[in-house]
Amino acid sequence: MNAPYALDTEQATTAKKHRQPIKLSSLRAALPRQLTAYLFLLPALLLFALFAWLPILSSIQMSFQNVQLGGTPTWAGLDNFELMLRDPVFGTAWKNSLEFASWSLLLGYFVPVVIAILVREMRHGKAFFRIVYFLPTVVPAAVSVIIWRFIYDPDGGVLNELLAQFGIARQLWLQDVALAKPALVVVMTWAGFGTTALIYLASLQDVSQELFEAAELDGATPFQRIIHISLPHLYPVMSLMFVLQVIAVVQVFTEPFLLTNGGPGRETLTPAMNIYNRAFIRMDMGYASAWSVSMILVLLVFSLIYRYVNSKLMANTD
Repeated sequence: MNAPYALDTEQATTAKKHRQPIKLSSLRAALPRQLTAYLFLLPALLLFALFAWLPILSSIQMSFQNVQLGGTPTWAGLDNFELMLRDPVFGTAWKNSLEFASWSLLLGYFVPVVIAILVREMRHGKAFFRIVYFLPTVVPAAVSVIIWRFIYDPDGGVLNELLAQFGIARQLWLQDVALAKPALVVVMTWAGFGTTALIYLASLQDVSQELFEAAELDGATPFQRIIHISLPHLYPVMSLMFVLQVIAVVQVFTEPFLLTNGGPGRETLTPAMNIYNRAFIRMDMGYASAWSVSMILVLLVFSLIYRYVNSKLMANTD
């Protein structure tokens, strides 16, 4: 089937071509009229600066200092960064983060997309399944860890008991080097796919119902409707969620800390866990801040590269 139901982007392209640059004089004229709105926005901006930007700036400052709790900070220059680069944990932690991100994209990236499309195609019970799929998101992390420990238990765990029914040997899900990372990624996917699925589902609501009905009357199968209508509409949102998922997984802390504590060995140790260990176990705030700055730089470079590549792809598409 051809793609007669593809979303029409001609109007958006025409608007982009005729878009006029915003003049500085018009901004100056509009500023007094918007003063009340900016005043209402000011408390939120101050709180954001206090709890978001100030800690980042403080972390950058402390990364160049020797900082011990209760002591006076002293200037250290680049010593913390040199020590970080010589630390064998540095390569291990970032390798684990890369593997976590790869497993997350392999196992979890398309799960919310599939669920959102399936719910969209349902004729009855949409509201019920929206609630069911969102429930894992509202479960506290500590409770979910208890649930998954019971599932992954090597002796009497639910998953091993299920495998035993099919004659499959019991597995050490959290103790095996080959299984620990995928097992943790399954936990992360379970905890977060509900929110992402709702975002995709909300995006699909923007597609006119008449488009789906016309395709159905024209004999399009559900698979053809998904390929030619649903997925093209979801591509921009999927692009954004790709970046957010990688950033979130690289910063993962809760699941490895509570389920494996970085083990077996250092196979699930992440940069966030090492920052915690250095800052709150060894009380070396300066060195931990250097790790934090490295994480900021890595994620910033990744975001800039992805934005550049994505803009080139979008330009070629247009």
